[in-house]
Amino acid sequence: MARTAQTRGATRRGAARAIVNARPANRGVGDTGRATVLPVNAGSATQNGAASATGTAPGRSGAAAPASAVSVKGLAKRYGEVEAVRGIDFEVARSEVFGFLGPNGAGKSTTINMLCTLVRPTGGSALVAGHDVVAERDAVRRNIGLVFQDTTLDSYLTAEQNLRLHAELYGVPRETVGPRMRQVLEIVGLWERRKSLVGTFSGGMKRRLEIARGLLHSPRVLFLDEPTVGLDPQTRSSIWGYIRELKRSEDITIFLTTHYMDEAEYCDRIAIMDQGQIIVLDSPAALKASVGQDRVQIATRDDDAAIAALRERFDIEARVSEGSVTFGVPAGEQFVPRLFAELGQPITSVSVSRPSLDDVFMSYTGTTIRDAEASSNDHMRNMARMMHR
Repeated sequence: MARTAQTRGATRRGAARAIVNARPANRGVGDTGRATVLPVNAGSATQNGAASATGTAPGRSGAAAPASAVSVKGLAKRYGEVEAVRGIDFEVARSEVFGFLGPNGAGKSTTINMLCTLVRPTGGSALVAGHDVVAERDAVRRNIGLVFQDTTLDSYLTAEQNLRLHAELYGVPRETVGPRMRQVLEIVGLWERRKSLVGTFSGGMKRRLEIARGLLHSPRVLFLDEPTVGLDPQTRSSIWGYIRELKRSEDITIFLTTHYMDEAEYCDRIAIMDQGQIIVLDSPAALKASVGQDRVQIATRDDDAAIAALRERFDIEARVSEGSVTFGVPAGEQFVPRLFAELGQPITSVSVSRPSLDDVFMSYTGTTIRDAEASSNDHMRNMARMMHR
């Protein structure tokens, strides 16, 4: 069992290092993209790739920054008969926090893996930082940072050693590594722990260190794949505090995936993804406004009879979701007295909530994200049993 865990960890570290298999020949020289990299007095611009006094990123390629950070057209991925991603289209603006929201198995991680050149698309095209993910893999890799769902840190090294190894792999000029490392570690609140072994870190500290590592070479686009999965609510909140600070202090595009509704609220725009397709894309406020109804959930002794009564007496289509009869109506609080008076079925409890992103998901897909995730998990378990047989 321990050997299997070590093998998985080695595989993830190998995937992380595969991102950096080619160093740029002329690092950072002539780059028109700007980033908060080093203080002006930290180093002078040189032809060997040191950061310039104008704030040019030491690890970025020399091409001018494109209008869009990410541009995707008809992107698809098929595994045999399974369509993991089904021809999606979207654009991500520079300096935007863009989120993929959806249940596990929706195709979010597969999409990120294609955009980061770890998986080859079977259809469509994608540009990241102006470079094609198939034809210009090395250029894409030089311009991105990636934080995986599972840790890829070397736990037997210190935080500083992990970052210095990453800087060496990316060809960051040695004279800029120290100041830049301090900068990114201070962003995530780990500067005082730089000499500590990563094996002594909590899960939240490791995630923060991975974010710092992803920033070290000053990427144009930072990909965060489920950045807070498995963390407790307090640590999740702290991670998002660091992400918001990152948006304020760094000229960078953040592309993340999540299945937590509260986290998606922090994004500038959200693409809701389900079964390999983008269902809808807009800002959180616009998506919630599009629902236009409050969510009402009631607990009854006979859910089928309550659903039938709602249809017959109020012309409302309801469904059982998360153990309660759920439906949407305008002005839910005003509707509740009528509900008790006219439904004709005993109601043991009732709750009313304003439109949320979960309501948006249910409005467009017919199910909540939790129910969709449960169905996806059941499907994956069934597939695993079939493969085992």
